[in-house]
Amino acid sequence: MSKKIAIITATVLLFVVILFALSMKIAGTIFGNGDTHLLKSKTGVGLVEVKGMILDSKETIRQLRYFLKQDAVKAVVLRVDSPGGIVAPSQEIYAEVKKFAAKKKIIVSMGSIAASGGYYISAPSTMIYANPGTITASIGVILKLSNIESLIDKIGIKSHTLKTGKYKDSGSPLRQFSAEDRAMLQSVIDNTHQQFVRAVAEGRKLPIEDVRKIADGRILSGEQAKEYKLVDRLGTLQDAIEEAGRLAGISGEPELLLPPKKKVDYMDLLIEGAEGTFNGPLGRATGGMKMLYE
Repeated sequence: MSKKIAIITATVLLFVVILFALSMKIAGTIFGNGDTHLLKSKTGVGLVEVKGMILDSKETIRQLRYFLKQDAVKAVVLRVDSPGGIVAPSQEIYAEVKKFAAKKKIIVSMGSIAASGGYYISAPSTMIYANPGTITASIGVILKLSNIESLIDKIGIKSHTLKTGKYKDSGSPLRQFSAEDRAMLQSVIDNTHQQFVRAVAEGRKLPIEDVRKIADGRILSGEQAKEYKLVDRLGTLQDAIEEAGRLAGISGEPELLLPPKKKVDYMDLLIEGAEGTFNGPLGRATGGMKMLYE
């Protein structure tokens, strides 16, 4: 294929992608992607769900802020079913839950697992419910690194790194992990761990030394967590909903209100897809580093 034909083909494909994105955006505008006025005639308890790995905070924060603005929503149940995730998004959700709890009641209902980052975001809530068998706690930080230097040598590929300081490529899979690297990264992990401990102590109103005693990464059942005062009550999602209604002064069984669906920006999806190509397998291959509450 000649260079000219390749350029024409690429241009046509780009035009088709842009045309598709614009068509979807127009369709979303015409048919709508969520009704922000849905709750005007209703009074009840809002439901926000956090499921799976915590990789981003935007959607959870959007839903919490939406419910905070709705006079009809008297309280919110935050359903957490997550093994944890990346540190910064977990901290952002924690901060938003704390702000929400200062203005309205927010009750956490833990599902099958609410550990590490999943527990972190639960800590500042008004009250925490867990099932007796919920897996929770796991107060700790982990940084996973790998080294493929020997494999690269066997394949016959040579790697060259230019850097501005000895720590700039610490954790790179393309060179040996030195004692200095280990000490530097360990200090970052220790500091982040202390942030976790302080957040739990503040959110749960516990002495920081009591939290430190169990902040060694151990998991606890819901029943055990209640003994350590990491959980307030044992109960189901329905129990949490009913408690939220009582705390909000709603008589009888409260109506459960869902947030409006997020408006879809198809151009953003295309951009995110392209970013995923570089931040996914390619990013991992080039030594992308993520610290996790996991």
